[in-house]
Amino acid sequence: MSSAATATILIFLILVVMLFIGAPIGMSLIISSLIIIVQSLGVAGAAPASALKMFQGINIFTLLAIPLFILAGNFMNKGGIASRLINFATALTGRIPGSLAHTNIVANMLFGAISGSGTAAASAMGSIVAPIEKEKGYDEDFSCAVNAATAPTGMLIPPSTAMITYSLASGGTSVAALFLGGYVPGILWGVSCMIVAFFYAKKFHYVSDERITCKQFFKYTIDAIPSLILVVIIIGGICSGVFTATEASGIAVLYSFLLSCYYKNLTIKDTFEILVNSAKMTGIIMFLVGASNIMAWVMSFTGIPDAIARGVLSISDSRIVIFLVINVLLLFVGTFMDLTPAILIFTPILLPVCEQLGMTALQFGIMLVFNLCIGCITPPVGSILFVSLKVANRKLEDVMPILLKFYVAIFIILMLVTFVPAVSTVIPTMFGYM
Repeated sequence: MSSAATATILIFLILVVMLFIGAPIGMSLIISSLIIIVQSLGVAGAAPASALKMFQGINIFTLLAIPLFILAGNFMNKGGIASRLINFATALTGRIPGSLAHTNIVANMLFGAISGSGTAAASAMGSIVAPIEKEKGYDEDFSCAVNAATAPTGMLIPPSTAMITYSLASGGTSVAALFLGGYVPGILWGVSCMIVAFFYAKKFHYVSDERITCKQFFKYTIDAIPSLILVVIIIGGICSGVFTATEASGIAVLYSFLLSCYYKNLTIKDTFEILVNSAKMTGIIMFLVGASNIMAWVMSFTGIPDAIARGVLSISDSRIVIFLVINVLLLFVGTFMDLTPAILIFTPILLPVCEQLGMTALQFGIMLVFNLCIGCITPPVGSILFVSLKVANRKLEDVMPILLKFYVAIFIILMLVTFVPAVSTVIPTMFGYM
């Protein structure tokens, strides 16, 4: 057995065992990497090499965008944005059967895009829309499934910290192109879930809400415009070259803070809690980035990516079969590993394989994030799924039969993302990034 094959088996075996016993993902990455480093460099060289690679992994200016977008999202979550977006979504979907479910879906897409957090969308929208749906006679398990299934759309529709992480892991894929490339897949995800919700509502006779008057529609739209402008400012500024993604994140923080103050929903206590929570989340993500960089370096000098690439390419001569195998692998990874470390670990392994088969780094990035977003609503980890269950106070075994219907619809869109490049590239091409 080659040294690369031995290192591959050893590093992933240790990683899986540590995750299985409940060790934190960051420590699991470091320990499994250190064992390989000790084998190669000895005990004396392991610590300084690991510390240097960890520091290099987080000493990147582009990464500053991640904590700032997290902070902006937390301001949005606390600042009274959710209720205004829900009213606007209601105005758009009020006449469709099962309108409250569609309101939840559209609101998740809007709020998730503005905040960049699927967890925040699931929490905010679930806590507001679910009680109204219960009052109108909607099945609570159905409401929970709808909220969980569509909360991840905000991690595809920009601004998205997942895309920034992928840009780093892929060696500099344009953040602006990735942001633009996420629009169509994210919207298709939401639309596919709306189709499922429509037929479910027709089957169980969930009537639409009362007609929204032109005056109400105008009011709801005006109320939502200040929040929606944030996306226009960020994406417009990045694509026009006025500012970078990192600078855009700073503008997002300032805008969301001022808007929250204008709505008078932000107290000094809230601001302090937001800063603390954002700092905690940033610390977790940066530690994961540093730990993942150690593993990426270990895999690089042991030749693991090349060995895995050769193994995957030897499975079949069919491009379709290999892409399906990669999707199954990513779907499996997403069920037990968080988004950030999964992107950092599997990008350098799988991107070269997909590029050899004619897939661009942009399309692969969208496919990768799409797969891992599905993992966020899939047991056993499924952070967004369990937030949705907690907010709705429902049991997993009751919600899963309904959620399976949404999985089918989402998987169809995943296949479009995988085999139809235009789904990811049409908008970046329009803006001259392809």
